[in-house]
Amino acid sequence: MPTWNFRKMHRFLFVLLMVSNVALAQSTYRLTTDTAKVMDIRERLVQLALQNPTYEMADHAVMAAEYQVRLAKGNWLNVLVVAGNINEFTINPPSTSGTNGNQYFYPRYNVGLSIPMDIFSRQKNTVKIAKENYMIAQAQKNDHFRQIRAEVLTRYEDYLLDQQMLDLQQQVTQDVFTLYKRSEKDFQDGLIKLEEFDKSYQGWAGEQTKKLTLQRNLNVARIEMERIIGVKLEDVIRQMK
Repeated sequence: MPTWNFRKMHRFLFVLLMVSNVALAQSTYRLTTDTAKVMDIRERLVQLALQNPTYEMADHAVMAAEYQVRLAKGNWLNVLVVAGNINEFTINPPSTSGTNGNQYFYPRYNVGLSIPMDIFSRQKNTVKIAKENYMIAQAQKNDHFRQIRAEVLTRYEDYLLDQQMLDLQQQVTQDVFTLYKRSEKDFQDGLIKLEEFDKSYQGWAGEQTKKLTLQRNLNVARIEMERIIGVKLEDVIRQMK
């Protein structure tokens, strides 16, 4: 009977610690993510992400489309065709000797301008096409901005969640380790059997595995964030404090 009461008390304390840690972590997470300082960090992360080469390519595409519009507006001269020729006898006049020496052939030269019938409609449509391409490039840039912003904010939320989950798991692992060490002493004192001691060890090993997994998830979340913003996340957080 005393042994059963002892195990029951340990389990009750363990469940109580779990519930209190979960409540504490949830409240801490809400307070952290709702502060103005965190909002400033988010905006700073978005600004850094906008310096990403992929977003710069979208910006250059808009500039190239703008240059195409300017080129199209001045392209109407290319559809005009100027042609001319010079009379052969103007270049190499015949000899003055003979009966036809004073003959001249007209016109000595001629110049012509070819104007396509659709010059105005063609030029108007060319400019319209260039403007539409510019608007498409601008829309793609805006859409890319929204995608980057959403990705940065989402990944930062994932990072915050991973950090909170790791903090919670570290506390749980420490509590379970304390219970495991206590079970080890109880086993040595003959208060519990080997099965109970082994179960306590397996519980601690399982929580330790969870902690390592959450640590890995946090590291990956930080690496992905730094890939987007191009700097260390810890440096940004430290600068915003």
